[in-house]
Amino acid sequence: MATRRARSVLVTGASGYLGRLLLRRLAASPEAPPTLVALDLRPVPEDERLAGVHYVEADVRSPAVKELLERYAVDTVVHLAFAVSPDPRVPREKLFAIDVRGTESVLGACAAAGVGKIVVTSSGAAYGYHADNPVPLTEADPLRGNEEFAYSHHKRLVEERLARFAEEHPEVGQLVFRVGAVLGAGVNNQISALFERRFVLDLSGSTTPFRFIWEEDVADCLMAGVLTDKTGVFNLAADGALGMADIARILGKRRLVLPVFVVKAALWLLSRLGLSPYGPEQTLFLQFRPVLSNARLKSEFGFEPRMTSEAVFRHYAESKGLIRAP
Repeated sequence: MATRRARSVLVTGASGYLGRLLLRRLAASPEAPPTLVALDLRPVPEDERLAGVHYVEADVRSPAVKELLERYAVDTVVHLAFAVSPDPRVPREKLFAIDVRGTESVLGACAAAGVGKIVVTSSGAAYGYHADNPVPLTEADPLRGNEEFAYSHHKRLVEERLARFAEEHPEVGQLVFRVGAVLGAGVNNQISALFERRFVLDLSGSTTPFRFIWEEDVADCLMAGVLTDKTGVFNLAADGALGMADIARILGKRRLVLPVFVVKAALWLLSRLGLSPYGPEQTLFLQFRPVLSNARLKSEFGFEPRMTSEAVFRHYAESKGLIRAP
């Protein structure tokens, strides 16, 4: 990959776990840009702040973003400010404002301030959870993020905005990672919660496996996005895949296989009673996981994930105390 001398980088969502991983890499790298700006709505405690990094508290929808880009002469933006694992009780309108309106605001600020490149984390969820998804999915497959799931739908809408922005502003280089299921010591989300129960829940007739990606491999790709001239859209996933039977075997837990209609009925009842924030549509998330091809990531972006899906899962499980290290 050809190197690119970024001189000033602004990271949105900088206090999120991927933002922290990336900033630690950038701050410690001999190739680090002279100026690093960490932007987040949430304050970063003084004892967690990195030397040489400018920490700013602001909403990505604020006009302050354009002012920051101009003040620090930012030439590269890494946009990570998304509601990845929100409380399911958060109103859909608020999530839309963060994910979609926030991205539109950042893109507008980049164009107005003359930013040269933007790196964005999308998600495999943008392809949607559908029975007829190709296995594996390539970057050429259509994005059909389900409207039933805010995160999946919003990622699809964000990519539609990005595509329009690329046409309107070809002067701004664009690198988009469609990230698979991220696991690692720092992960705590809806997917990792599936593996921390006393049993492994599976649905009858569900055959799509998990294709994971190690959090450190994600950080490596983001780092390369800052330090090279690569642009384009790339799936980000490890080699290999694990089904629920494999996961239950590794964890040494019972695998509970239930008919889809039973789980749908239970979720419908629990949601009607106010005992669960999830409805029957949640079965799509369990049945039809997007399985991402990483062929283009290897051949065009030039990145080889350091861990396979199984190695990522074992590392995660050991770090969480779910299994013992060999």
